[in-house]
Amino acid sequence: MTVIALTEEQRDALQEITNIGMGRAGALLAQLMGGFVHLSVPGISLADADNISGTIAQTVGRELAVTAVRQSFSGTLRGEAMVIYDERGCRNLADLMGYEDEIGAATERELLLDVGNVLVGACLNGIADLLVSPLSYSPPTLIAENAEVDRLINPDQLTWDYALLIQVRFTLEIRDFTCHLLTLMPEESISQLKKALDAFMESI
Repeated sequence: MTVIALTEEQRDALQEITNIGMGRAGALLAQLMGGFVHLSVPGISLADADNISGTIAQTVGRELAVTAVRQSFSGTLRGEAMVIYDERGCRNLADLMGYEDEIGAATERELLLDVGNVLVGACLNGIADLLVSPLSYSPPTLIAENAEVDRLINPDQLTWDYALLIQVRFTLEIRDFTCHLLTLMPEESISQLKKALDAFMESI
């Protein structure tokens, strides 16, 4: 297996572009929830399919029960995005969104899907716009509820050997809410990403 890695210049450009996309997503989340959202520095790494569960657990926190929304994207670039909520974030989401009364499970799931869709769309569209690589998206789906992080992805069902993993953490400062946005682009998409990054660097 030949691993296609980013050059240092490509990685720096992707970091800059990702910061812009994540900033857009954070601004929308702050608007939805009425508070300042802190973003971690985006993490960019290559993830091996056999070890992907452990990689995600190390990123999110192995001790937490999580709920996750998945959304695939396609175009010049393709891959999967996941928004992972910890247990506290799920409990506080309805209150943060302005619901005064207790809500049912169906409404809570809709909120999780809606917020996930907003974050994925804002972030990836921000990246795609700068790289001039339009994307289309599948509808968001709930893939896990109060599950162990290790169970989010079954490595045996993956069709790729390795993928580029981009991750960021969103934290609402005034309330106990945290979620993670993870994007996985398989090896064949990395080649297209490298071309798009080179074109971006040549244009500035």
